[in-house]
Amino acid sequence: MDFALSEEHKMVQDMAKKFADQEIKPIAAELDASHQHSDEILKKMGEQGFMGVAIPSGYGGADMDYVAYALILTEISRACAGTGVIMSVNNSLYGFPVLKFGSEEQKQEFLTPVASGQAHGCYGLTEANAGSDPAGMKATAVSDGDAWVINGEKKFITNGNIAKYAILAAVTDKEKGYRGISQFVVDLEATEGFSVGKVEDKLGIKASGTAEMVFEDARVPKDAILGDPGSGFRQMLTTLDSGRIGIAAQALGIAKACLEEALEYVKVRVQFGRTLDSFQAIQFKLADMATRIDASEMLILKAAWLESNDLPFEKEAAQAKMFASDVAMDASVEGVQILGGYGYISEYPMERHMRDAKITQIYEGTNEIMRIVIARNILGKRK
Repeated sequence: MDFALSEEHKMVQDMAKKFADQEIKPIAAELDASHQHSDEILKKMGEQGFMGVAIPSGYGGADMDYVAYALILTEISRACAGTGVIMSVNNSLYGFPVLKFGSEEQKQEFLTPVASGQAHGCYGLTEANAGSDPAGMKATAVSDGDAWVINGEKKFITNGNIAKYAILAAVTDKEKGYRGISQFVVDLEATEGFSVGKVEDKLGIKASGTAEMVFEDARVPKDAILGDPGSGFRQMLTTLDSGRIGIAAQALGIAKACLEEALEYVKVRVQFGRTLDSFQAIQFKLADMATRIDASEMLILKAAWLESNDLPFEKEAAQAKMFASDVAMDASVEGVQILGGYGYISEYPMERHMRDAKITQIYEGTNEIMRIVIARNILGKRK
């Protein structure tokens, strides 16, 4: 059993770390304060292959595996979690289903520009009353001649304000329940009847846009359907399994940032004539943070390795996402506590990490849903 990264993975991790430290970390606070992403940074990430890490080179990707993806995303999120989630969505929620379920023509047209970083993708699944229960969605797609007519609203869509392309879930047969859900791959800029609704003002990950997507008699081509009609629900479950590895990596990056900044602070902060790192109470907090961060990383790498080797990974992805997001939240709370008053002001990045960490416990399946997924697997009640 070998727990060491391969030389290629070490090289990729080091490259991502340098990029994050040099290009993203210096402007992360500015991106958060302005509620804006950096087009220049995203373009550079595309040039580095970060927007299509595990996508074959024939479709514009970097032709690496999901371990490399997790390593890169961790480093990007360590610098800026908002930028990290833009990368995550392009790779997993958009790129994965197009690669997994798309036709050759769909891959060439819709995957290549996103994987190469020339455009952005999003995943139109969540609705006002269909979050943890995607089978409750109300958006519809009705066959009409050579097109599908789509009506409905999607909510809380990461990249929804900047995406040129989208994977869109809609009901194509109301009588069949979740078996009547299909997915479509859509060029949003070419779709009349589509508009971007409200862009949310969020607690954290402010460098990424979270928007409503509105479809009013929007016509998309007949061949926009992804796979067979009615296969959308199973497609989305598989897509979310893959996406959870990305969110776990994002959470890990946040937790690592918390630990790094706490370590820097305690070595210089003096109280009662001693630096904070000499107090056992502080040492215990740091030890717990470091141990749980390492455990998170092991869970993530295991899930990513399983996916890379085409082995079942649903349970492992849920475990990694659930555990790593809880660790990120705990690390940020402890980080703020260690920094005291300084941890509570925006001059220091710790308060940003605390705001960013919370969403990792919520999106791409709440941690309550993760526990259901894990329990279903260990009890033999698979989807």
